[in-house]
Amino acid sequence: MAGRLEGKVVIVTGAGCVGPGWGNGRAVAVRFAEEGARVFAVDKNQEPMVETLDRLATVGGEFASYLCDVTDSAAVAAMVEACVERFGRVDILVNNVGGSAKGGPVQLSEEDWDRQLNFNLKSVFLTCKHVLPRMEKQGSGAIINTASTSGIRWTGAAQVGYASAKAAIIQFSRVVAVEYAKKNIRVNTVIPGQMHTPMVEARLAGQRAGGDVDELLAQRQARIPLGFMGDGRDTANAALFLASDEARFVTGAEIVVDGGMSVRCD
Repeated sequence: MAGRLEGKVVIVTGAGCVGPGWGNGRAVAVRFAEEGARVFAVDKNQEPMVETLDRLATVGGEFASYLCDVTDSAAVAAMVEACVERFGRVDILVNNVGGSAKGGPVQLSEEDWDRQLNFNLKSVFLTCKHVLPRMEKQGSGAIINTASTSGIRWTGAAQVGYASAKAAIIQFSRVVAVEYAKKNIRVNTVIPGQMHTPMVEARLAGQRAGGDVDELLAQRQARIPLGFMGDGRDTANAALFLASDEARFVTGAEIVVDGGMSVRCD
C-alpha cells in the first residue's frame, strides 16, 4: 500500500508541535511524506517546526516550510500562492491548527471566546477560502479538517469556545463537501479524542490537573474503552485514508479516532 499519495502536493497547517513527539500536524506531515506526498509544512512559528522538518528530512522526498498566521486572510492567500509557486498545485489541504482555552460562558472572557473561534474555526474558513479556487481550477482536491470529540460530546472539562468551534468545523465540512462534490473536491473531518500528544505535558496539565501530568494522563485514559491513549500518528492514519484514492467515494463524512470514548454510555 506504499505510495498512496505519490506526487500529490499537500498543505499541512499546524505542522509544528509544542514539544517533542507526535502532535497531529507533525504526524500528518511525516506520514503523508512516507506515502510519497510533497509536503508544504505550515506553522506560525519556526521553533515548533524544527523537529517536524528533521523528521521529514529523514523520510526524504520533497518538502518545504512556510510561516503563516492562518487567522490572517492576506497571509493565507500568500501562503497558498507560495505553495503553488514551489510545487505547481495543491492536491490536499489538511487543517490541524487548534487549541483549547478552559471555561464556560461565564468564566471565559469575551476576548478569549473570539480568540478561540478565530484560532480553531476562522483558520479553517480562510485556508479553504484560498485553496478551493485552486482545486476547482485543477478539477480535483481533498480537504481534511481536524475537529475534536469536544465538538460532539462532553469530554471532562468546560471549554465552551473550543467545543463550539470544533462542532462548527464538522458542519462546515459537510456544507462545503456538498457544494464542491460535483467539482471533484472531497471534504471530510477527522475527530480525534483524548490523545497523548505533546500538548498534554506542555499546556493541558497546567489547565486541568494543577501541573500533575500523571494525574491528567490517568484521568484521560480512564475515559477510553480501549484502555490506552492514541497519539498524532493515529490521527494521521485516518487523515491519510481520507486523502487517498481509497476514499474516492467518501465526502462529507467524519472519522472518530478516540478509542471508543465518545460512544460510552456511562
